[in-house]
Amino acid sequence: MTDTRRRVKVYTLNEDRQWDDRGTGHVSSCYVERLKGMSLLVRAESDGSLLLESKINPNTAYQKQQDTLIVWSEAENYDLALSFQEKAGCDEIWEKICQVQGKDPSVDITQDLVDESEEERFDDMSSPGLELPSCELSRLEEIAELVASSLPSPLRREKLALALENEGYIKKLLEIFHVCEDLENIEGLHHLYEIIKGIFLLNRTALFEVMFSEECIMDIIGCLEYDPSLSQSRKHREFLTKTAKFKEVIPISDPELKQKIHQTYRVQYIQDMVLPTPSVFEENMLSTLHSFIFFNKVEIVGMLQEDEKFLTDLFAQLTDEATDEEKRQELVNFLKEFCAFSQTLQPQNRDAFFKTLSNMGILPALEVILGMDDAQVRSAATDIFSYLVEYNPSMVREFVMQEAQQNDDDILLINLIIEHMICDTDPELGGAVLLMGLLRTLVDPENMLATANKTEKTEFLGFFYKHCMHVLTAPLLANTTEDKPSKDDFQTAQLLALILELLTFCVEHHTYHIKNYIINKDILRRVLVLMASKHAFLALCALRFKRKIIGLKDEFYNRYIMKSFLFEPVVKAFLNNGSRYNLMNSAIIEMFEFIRVEDIKSLTAHVIENYWKALEDVDYVQTFKGLKLRFEQQRERQDNPKLDSMRSILRNHRYRRDARTLEDEEEMWFNTDEDDMEDGEAVVPPSDKTKNDEDIMDPISKFMERKKLKESEEKEVLLKTNLSGRQSPSFKLSFSSGTKSNLTSQSSASNLPGSPGSPGSPGSPGSPGSVSKSTSQMAAITTKGGLVGLVDYPDDDEEDDEDEDKEETLPLSKKAKLESS
Repeated sequence: MTDTRRRVKVYTLNEDRQWDDRGTGHVSSCYVERLKGMSLLVRAESDGSLLLESKINPNTAYQKQQDTLIVWSEAENYDLALSFQEKAGCDEIWEKICQVQGKDPSVDITQDLVDESEEERFDDMSSPGLELPSCELSRLEEIAELVASSLPSPLRREKLALALENEGYIKKLLEIFHVCEDLENIEGLHHLYEIIKGIFLLNRTALFEVMFSEECIMDIIGCLEYDPSLSQSRKHREFLTKTAKFKEVIPISDPELKQKIHQTYRVQYIQDMVLPTPSVFEENMLSTLHSFIFFNKVEIVGMLQEDEKFLTDLFAQLTDEATDEEKRQELVNFLKEFCAFSQTLQPQNRDAFFKTLSNMGILPALEVILGMDDAQVRSAATDIFSYLVEYNPSMVREFVMQEAQQNDDDILLINLIIEHMICDTDPELGGAVLLMGLLRTLVDPENMLATANKTEKTEFLGFFYKHCMHVLTAPLLANTTEDKPSKDDFQTAQLLALILELLTFCVEHHTYHIKNYIINKDILRRVLVLMASKHAFLALCALRFKRKIIGLKDEFYNRYIMKSFLFEPVVKAFLNNGSRYNLMNSAIIEMFEFIRVEDIKSLTAHVIENYWKALEDVDYVQTFKGLKLRFEQQRERQDNPKLDSMRSILRNHRYRRDARTLEDEEEMWFNTDEDDMEDGEAVVPPSDKTKNDEDIMDPISKFMERKKLKESEEKEVLLKTNLSGRQSPSFKLSFSSGTKSNLTSQSSASNLPGSPGSPGSPGSPGSPGSVSKSTSQMAAITTKGGLVGLVDYPDDDEEDDEDEDKEETLPLSKKAKLESS
């Protein structure tokens, strides 16, 4: 069991001086290194997240109120409060705070408040208790003034509350109330209103238990009818006794449970209707009233849950065809409120609650109710279903898969939910939005279980696509039989947008299930009909659906798109949009830009071959021209497959220079003086055409000839540009017969300057093919592990272009060294 002693609610005072509930959790005190001191920590009971981390400051004034509340200020405008479920937990934390501050835990405030005068503090600390005037009609004004004067001071409030408890004062006040009403003493009744309102603001559980008892609560409500600020008294008691009727949809035999239900309703009525809206200074004084109602509801749920006869009768009447509509509506509304009360339970108690309802057959009962004609009953049943799905979607999935083996598709629970979504009469589709959220939860693989003997994802998605998907997509398919939507009113567009949102979610999370469905049923073509809708949000939903499919980069999808020419509706919508710079324009361009950046070759070729004429004049973005460039590069490779294969080999081994991973040869090259290297460095022949001449040239003469070609080489490098207009070197490769054998066999040992077998030196039998001097750098460089490609092409990424641009900035003599190293 969870330790309820430490269970607290965390409150903060906002800018409007209202107390905001920050959540419920469990408090502890420990040393926090970051804060350098003992601190209060509150961790949320739902997920364990940190709700509060507050250092216990030795100079901060902490106040303990009503045995279950600790209040303090972190900063000038930042007040905090911890409301404890149990007094024992509050006392325990209070002792920790007092221990840090060196105070006696018997005090209710650890530091003197600056707004209290010395005289007031002396009076409060020295007096043993508060003496109340005798409870008489003539002294009501004096009593009212005493209560009002005590509220600003926490110490005086505490003493007033103790005095009221010990002397049974509240019951005496209520006796005077009857006298004032009999005598029609309006002045006395006004004083009693102020006194009772002040007692509420004392925020004391012990006082509430007296005030809300069966014998006192109606008189308390009576006192609050005589608000001095109103010209006429309210008739709250008349409403509660004559208008508000207690309906027992199923007879409740337990008198204690019945009394608790009456009490909770009346206290809730006092909070919502009778008490005036609290001022900014009073809001925090009613926290115990909220807690009183909260824990009452917890008790009611627990007592009902334990009454098996009650729940058995409830579900029997719900599903009985003989039950009349009015009675069934009352039963469903009760069940809905019952589930709403369950939200106040602790997690482990809520588990037991829903397990009990499941065992009682709540899902089959909902299936029966949802199939009825009464709209109010169906609406309440939908709310109950939402509680179940949010609590445990696996429980709902298991039920619908089991019922599919016995029932037709039309009456399956999920199909009934889909039909209610489709048939929502609300112009804003509020109910449909709720139901779509529930469906999304049910089909979300993230909350599906995978165990050793069964996989919920596989089983449920197989069931959903077989039995339910056709119901979900029916409105979409019915509305897209022509070139444009057959119905294009706002409500239909909203519904189709909801359906598309769920389908888009399925594309992202369901992989092959949705893929088979889309391709076999030609769903994408039907969806793209909605690009012609007059409602931009619906057209964008259709486009988003296609964009999600393209984003998967799945060739099955791509072939389907190309075969059916499914870019045509998108291009039409783009052209119809004209020059307007809007969301449609941006979304379509982004789709094509994705295809270009990700280099989806099949779609690139398809778009250019079929739609280039329509798109070639779009020049305010470079997307379409970039696509054309990609297409031409692909075609060039297809025309020269040998070159393409060699490029791929070299690209796979592209060498990227990194100062942290220099090879030994490169370090030698950078560390050796240029003059020392020239005489013996290895040289790569300029071309096959001049190979015979070079065979008779010694290294010195070859080097001198290369020097003469320096100027012409640099000019040619500057002239080389790729198709996109970026400066980039281009290459012409020609390999000798020894190329293949030497690509992987050359070692660094033969790579040193002056080595007789140096690859590329004149006449070396195993040298790789020569590279023309009229082109830019050498296309390959050897390292320890063999020859590694250093090559780039006009169609490579911009990142690679930058690498090569750096290469061009090297002095020519050093480039020659890099070529031959």
